[in-house]
Amino acid sequence: MSIAHVHSLDHTVQTTNRWLAVLAGTIGTEDREFAHRVLRTWLHAVRDGLPVPAAAHLAAQLPDLLRGVYYNGWDPSAVPIRRDREEFTAHFAATGRIANADVPKLAKAVTAVMYEELTPGVVDHALGQLPREVRALLSPEGGQGLSGTRCQ
Repeated sequence: MSIAHVHSLDHTVQTTNRWLAVLAGTIGTEDREFAHRVLRTWLHAVRDGLPVPAAAHLAAQLPDLLRGVYYNGWDPSAVPIRRDREEFTAHFAATGRIANADVPKLAKAVTAVMYEELTPGVVDHALGQLPREVRALLSPEGGQGLSGTRCQ
């Protein structure tokens, strides 16, 4: 029996693996499971802080496989959840099973990858919906995004 491949599924798996490889390299690990956990945590933490239209706008830009990860467990009737920087950090650390002290570095790394992979302005639009102190936590070093040249 031959196995027929579905091009769109192969493509989304390949794209997701590429994103995870880039993120793993950015955070200095070869552990793709860890990179996946951090990416999933970022997607859920940001998603939950967004109003439904902004959450859907961000989701529409994701590869199909990551869009499924993004929407997994989402309750659109319970958003946006407003967290200050400390609450966001604690939530990110707990759900990602990482140390609070590692949240800024990891969150910024994911944001940097998102800026590289998504249509310009999409990340800015999403982050612009979050409290300023959370945006500062997520904004990558080097001035990309809301505080840099990529804003539109």
